[in-house]
Amino acid sequence: MFAFVKTSHVPFAATTGISAPLDLSRWVGKEGWTRLPKAIQRRFAVGHADTAYLGQMDLRCSVVGHLFAALAHLLGGPLTHMNMTNVPTRVRVSANEHGGVVWERSFHPEGQQQARIVRSTKEADADGSLLEHTDGGLSMSLDVYEENGSLVFCSRRFCLAWGRFRLPIPAWLTPGTCRVSHTDLGDGQFRFSLSMVHPLWGETFHQTGVFVDPS
Repeated sequence: MFAFVKTSHVPFAATTGISAPLDLSRWVGKEGWTRLPKAIQRRFAVGHADTAYLGQMDLRCSVVGHLFAALAHLLGGPLTHMNMTNVPTRVRVSANEHGGVVWERSFHPEGQQQARIVRSTKEADADGSLLEHTDGGLSMSLDVYEENGSLVFCSRRFCLAWGRFRLPIPAWLTPGTCRVSHTDLGDGQFRFSLSMVHPLWGETFHQTGVFVDPS
C-alpha cells in the first residue's frame, strides 16, 4: 500500500463531527468478535495504546500496479511499487484526535537511507460505515469480519472524500478489490497480508509479512 514522505495530516473526521473512538467489534458482530483470538481482540480494541510493530515484508507489484501506485501517490495513496522480499518494516498504530486509527507503515529497504512511508486512517463515516482514507482524500469503504480466526478487511467501493462530499471511483479505475487479513500466529507474532485484485488486470499488489507484538 514510491519514495513516499509523510505529509501533513488533514483530519477527515474534523469535518464530519465524528469523535467516538473506533470500535471494530460493532462491525464484526459479537459472534465473530468472540471467535477471534484474544491477541487480535487486544490489538484492535477500542482505545488501544499507540504501538509500533516490527517485522519483515515481501512486496509484489504488477506492471499495472506500478501505474496505479504512481497515480495514487498524488492523493497520498498507501501503495508502494516495490518488488522486494524480507524488507524490514515498522508499523505504527496510533489514535487521532477524532476517533480514528492511523496506520503508518515504514519500509526500510537494504541499502537505502530514507525509509519509504505510507499512511492511511480508519474512521467511522457519517453514514455509519467503516472508511479507510489517505490524507489526500482517496478512500475505500470496508467490510470487516472474522474468517477462520483471522480479522479480514475487504473493500466494497472507492471514492474521493473531502468532508461530506463523495466522488465515486469506478472499479476499473481502481487497483482492484483490496483484501487485508490479520492472522495471529501465537508467541506474540502475527501475519499481515494484503492483496488487490483488479477485475481486468488480475492481482496488482500483494504484500505479506510477520510482525512481533511488543505487548
